[in-house]
Amino acid sequence: MVSQLRLRRINERMKEELAILLLYEVSDPRLRGITVTDVRVDRELAYADVFVSAVEGAERKDEILEGLEHARGFLSRQLAQRVELRQFPRLRFHWDPTPERAERIEALLKQIQAEREAREGSASDEDAA
Repeated sequence: MVSQLRLRRINERMKEELAILLLYEVSDPRLRGITVTDVRVDRELAYADVFVSAVEGAERKDEILEGLEHARGFLSRQLAQRVELRQFPRLRFHWDPTPERAERIEALLKQIQAEREAREGSASDEDAA
């Protein structure tokens, strides 16, 4: 098992290297425009859970995850050369819904603000009359 500090460093390094690989070295069109949002390696270094999202949102989720599964071998080999570990973790890919949730929350907050302003505007119109 590795320390928390070392695990954090491994997570960050893998995230950076994966982002570079996906941007410059993977030619699969299914993987264009994706973002690696997080990497979490377990303490035994057996698995690395890779979380991704895309600008288009969940519309392309299945296509992207399929492309990542297809590229898993290449990505693992490249990462193993760039991130030196005695045992390299098996990559598992997951869709990260956080960006869509953040957009939804932001839209709800704007709607609440607009409704509040409309109520305050109509209340001050009634007071003026």
